[in-house]
Amino acid sequence: MLYYLSQLSDGGDIFNLFRYITFRAGGALMTALLFGFLFGRPIINWLRRKQKKGQPIREDGPQSHIVAKAGTPTMGGVMILAALVISTLLWARLDNGFVWIVLLVTLGFGAIGFFDDYAKVTKQSHKGVSGRVRLTIGLLIGLAAALGATALQPETLQNAVAIPFYKATVIHAGIAFLPFAMLVIAGSANSVNLTDGLDGLAIVPVMIAAGSLGIIAYVVGRADFTEYLQLNYVPGTGEIFIIASAIIGAGLGFLWYNAPPAAVFMGDTGSLALGGCLGAIAVAVKHEVVLAIIGGLFVVEAVSVMIQVGFYKLTGKRVFLMAPIHHHFEQKGWQEPTIVIRFWIIAVILAMVGLASLKVR
Repeated sequence: MLYYLSQLSDGGDIFNLFRYITFRAGGALMTALLFGFLFGRPIINWLRRKQKKGQPIREDGPQSHIVAKAGTPTMGGVMILAALVISTLLWARLDNGFVWIVLLVTLGFGAIGFFDDYAKVTKQSHKGVSGRVRLTIGLLIGLAAALGATALQPETLQNAVAIPFYKATVIHAGIAFLPFAMLVIAGSANSVNLTDGLDGLAIVPVMIAAGSLGIIAYVVGRADFTEYLQLNYVPGTGEIFIIASAIIGAGLGFLWYNAPPAAVFMGDTGSLALGGCLGAIAVAVKHEVVLAIIGGLFVVEAVSVMIQVGFYKLTGKRVFLMAPIHHHFEQKGWQEPTIVIRFWIIAVILAMVGLASLKVR
């Protein structure tokens, strides 16, 4: 919205700043952060009044959580989504199709998470919307996003998968690209959801991944950068940098209240929305494979659950003391802050490897 102030510029005044994506990205970050600081506490107080008993704690989870985390309100993702949406609408170009695709995917998965959280809170049970229903709706959202992104991308990149560390190399998957993109988006959403099990564990890696993908979006949206770095040029994706920056601002505002001991949990409302957002960005900028590197922490969390469930069904035994894997380390005696900070470090390392794919070719 504020972008259109640039049309009042004669080229040498303050309105000219609104032409620049980097300026508007900074504005989106600060707007989202300010929203969290101003409205975070009132939202948390409102959630606490409405929920009374807070998020139900799984009895089959770590026993320490039953006491330490009881009564903490959930659905804090509402705060994140509100900050993200308001910032994006203010600072992004609203005539950009990629912006709307990513934003609608985020809101779609946020709606799934909201109904899931609402069911858990009202029934005081960790069983919300069935996993099959959530996955089906998530895949349909992923399909719509994949079709939309493909229509906006250059013809040479449509239905293609880019290979990192190789010069503008793509594999044309044809119709098989659609189920692949669906799995990227839905898988990203559910992987972040599984990671959200300790105070501050998910939100910081999400911000790190969003920042990395935002840089990639900005780079692949510029013809000069893609020519120099020998990347695939996807016109229009630079505006996604504003959404990524808004995620960072909203995440910092949320982390202020989610830092141990958490005053609020993001719930599925936040984790599914943010994970879906990351997946949609990766599909839009043709860096689906790089997402698996940058978001490697989320991948490991999801894979640990699949291994645990699969191995238990086959043998009746467990590979990990508890899954997802962050609970395994809790059972081994690691303190919660130790796990969280070490996982943050891993997320930073993986992000650097992912960003290196832009240059190492």
